[in-house]
Amino acid sequence: MVSTSSSTKTTTSSDRAKKPIRRVLGLGFWVQGFRCFPWMALNFFLKDGLNVDPSTLQILQTSANLPMVGKPLYGLLSDAVYVSGQHRIPYIALGALLQAVSWLAIAIFSQSSISIFTMTIYLLLSNLGASIAEVANDAIVAETGKQPTASSKNSQSSSSGELQSYVWMAASAGGILGNLLGGIAIDRFSPKSMFLFFGLLVALQFFITIAVQESSLNLPKSPNVGFRKQLSELSAALRKPEIAYSLTWFAASYAIIPALTGTMFFYQTEYLKIQSSVLGISKVFGQAAMLLWGVIYNRYLKLVSPRRLISAIQASMAVFMISDVLFVRGIYRGMGVPDSLYVVIFSGLLEVMFFFKILPFSVLIAQLCPPGCEGSVMAFVMSALAFAMIVSGFLGVALASYIGVTGDDFSGFPTGLQIQAVCTLLPLYWSSFIPDDLKSKTGRKED
Repeated sequence: MVSTSSSTKTTTSSDRAKKPIRRVLGLGFWVQGFRCFPWMALNFFLKDGLNVDPSTLQILQTSANLPMVGKPLYGLLSDAVYVSGQHRIPYIALGALLQAVSWLAIAIFSQSSISIFTMTIYLLLSNLGASIAEVANDAIVAETGKQPTASSKNSQSSSSGELQSYVWMAASAGGILGNLLGGIAIDRFSPKSMFLFFGLLVALQFFITIAVQESSLNLPKSPNVGFRKQLSELSAALRKPEIAYSLTWFAASYAIIPALTGTMFFYQTEYLKIQSSVLGISKVFGQAAMLLWGVIYNRYLKLVSPRRLISAIQASMAVFMISDVLFVRGIYRGMGVPDSLYVVIFSGLLEVMFFFKILPFSVLIAQLCPPGCEGSVMAFVMSALAFAMIVSGFLGVALASYIGVTGDDFSGFPTGLQIQAVCTLLPLYWSSFIPDDLKSKTGRKED
């Protein structure tokens, strides 16, 4: 009787924490997805307002992502450094505040006072804030996923997958709305007006977040061991074979693929003359697919073997790349399929399919991660992903140069896409790096 009463109290306490957790995470991940709204306007502001050339625009966009590489540091700080007894909510609030300050500054200051240097500083500040908030949000998801809920008593993995799917859908919904509103607003409002709107939105997120007490989230209690000790624990966690092998495979599965997105963009716009509105609809379709993926994963796939599911996604990516080969060769056009229709559906789906693996992989890592260093481990995962995508981009540039693709000559493009598809299949030969039986790896037993 005592044991049953204790279990009931624990379950009730956990269920009570559901609403504030979902409110904080839902808002945080929705804003994260909605960030495409100001960034859509940013390109026009840089091109028309600051009159930058294409190379300067590319440098600004790339350099602005540098704070993303520092996520492990932010994770360590979030795990080890408490503010007024809290170590998640303050970092989410700080991230929102930094974003609000940067975007409001761009919106309010006169255009003559904004130089390329100051714009770079503002963008770095914005992405620093976004990175800090994302790390804290990811840590809450990882921590909460370790606690079984009333609806998933018999499966810790199920509990984690449910919350992961929820935040995934929140981010996707934000991305859908951001792309839709961005495409409409860019023709009706100035970029500065769009910056102002988003700045006020993240300012609202800041005030909502600081009104939440972290104790209401019922997060697992972990001792404040300090930064050095936390670094030691992160190092120990990353040395665990199941985490080290999984993370190595995950990063390599992205890095080994030469990204040809830039070449495809020029092919669609310069060679096929696809309108920008069609490309915008393609992105909305992709975000909708990500939202649907979150629903499907939560309902049907969260108990599927991580190795099988992630490998299936990897193979599907290669299939879509082969489909791109047929598209570039004009096979679909000869069958009567309009180029714009293919771009909206298949190109939009392939673009987001690269990120489908993140959902099941983050659930896997959340289960393998030792208690107390969830924030730093998840941050390291996302930092490794960011670095892998950078490597992928450079390989894509090298491949495009090797096959002789230029802005006017796309004769070698099908060959490049075939090489890309082969590189996508290569990680399947080392899929054994991913745990196949999560329960045996975590040492859990059925009750």
